[in-house]
Amino acid sequence: MIKIEPPGSGDTARSMPPFWHDEPHVEASGLFLHLNTNKRSVALDLDTDAARKVVLDLARNADILVESFPAGTMASWGLDYAALEQINPRLVMTSVTNFGQTGPYRDYKMTEITLYALGSTMQVTGMPDRPPLKLGLTVENVYAGMVSATATMGAFMGAVVSGEGQYVDLALMEIQAANQDRAVQGHMIYQYVGGPTGGWTRSGGGSQGRNILPVGVYPCSDGYVQFFTLQPLWDRVCKMIDREDLIEDQHFTAPENFSGNQDVKAEFDAVLLEWLLQHTKREVMEKSQSCGYMCGAINTMEDVFEDPHLAARGFFAQIEHPHVGTLRYPGPQFKMSETPWRAGRAPLLGEHTHEVLTGVLGYGDAEVAELQAQGAI
Repeated sequence: MIKIEPPGSGDTARSMPPFWHDEPHVEASGLFLHLNTNKRSVALDLDTDAARKVVLDLARNADILVESFPAGTMASWGLDYAALEQINPRLVMTSVTNFGQTGPYRDYKMTEITLYALGSTMQVTGMPDRPPLKLGLTVENVYAGMVSATATMGAFMGAVVSGEGQYVDLALMEIQAANQDRAVQGHMIYQYVGGPTGGWTRSGGGSQGRNILPVGVYPCSDGYVQFFTLQPLWDRVCKMIDREDLIEDQHFTAPENFSGNQDVKAEFDAVLLEWLLQHTKREVMEKSQSCGYMCGAINTMEDVFEDPHLAARGFFAQIEHPHVGTLRYPGPQFKMSETPWRAGRAPLLGEHTHEVLTGVLGYGDAEVAELQAQGAI
């Protein structure tokens, strides 16, 4: 996989923290190192005619081209799908933009948080008595990358079968509006209920639930656990906390008390908390799971790195990099029996420029020198 970056600064991710030893450097961004393993870096200044010719030469025999410039940028360079299709009819080209290549919002400037808001999810995240609140980090951008990869591979498989490529126009707003995390459910609720909010408002977090069973975050001796259930699994919770004497206790099991009576819930929470605070989060998770009640420890990053299940499945890979040395990287989120994943580091900026120009495109040393003289590489 060839990654084209501007000379000097490189991909914008190279300037994003965290940095190795907290020292900013184009080769030290943890985000870049993680997202760009197994890629080759070619440094090209696409504002020059010579560099754009290199892209055309690469596209002649490429299977897939993915770009995320603002809508219209590729066309301004003569590198849009209409141009590339002429030299490679098998090419699959994917463009990822905020709002797609058409429509009234096409040229709007947006960040992930504003797209999160526009996609309707933000209206239901946060506490009910406060303004809407976005969930943390850049989950939506990561999800968009997954959608883009899936759509691109689908188009590529079509090209393999038919011999004809196609153009994939992906809009982050549409990906957000169709997100399985709340958005799709909201579409159906709105159509059933109607009204300005569609009957769907912020409910906040916590462990209130629909009955007195634990749902949400609870403390234990060394941190927190997360419980969840949609079923009345009272007997399993009683077994979990070693209180099987409560299974038939009518004070808790009477329908008027079990189904959301907050006073009774507070009583049971007190019993539950007494047990929880005597156990570690891993002990709670293992005991809860053994009783058939869904529970997960809220892991710190240290916990994740030391997790026995991830270790047993060989999730982390040791990868050496010229600038930051050897680090542990998350491996693939899948395992293939016939074509296993191979660990490889992220490239240095422009590391493979000469290799690709001469080895892939067959340029001679004089042509490479001319590109350097023109400021194209």
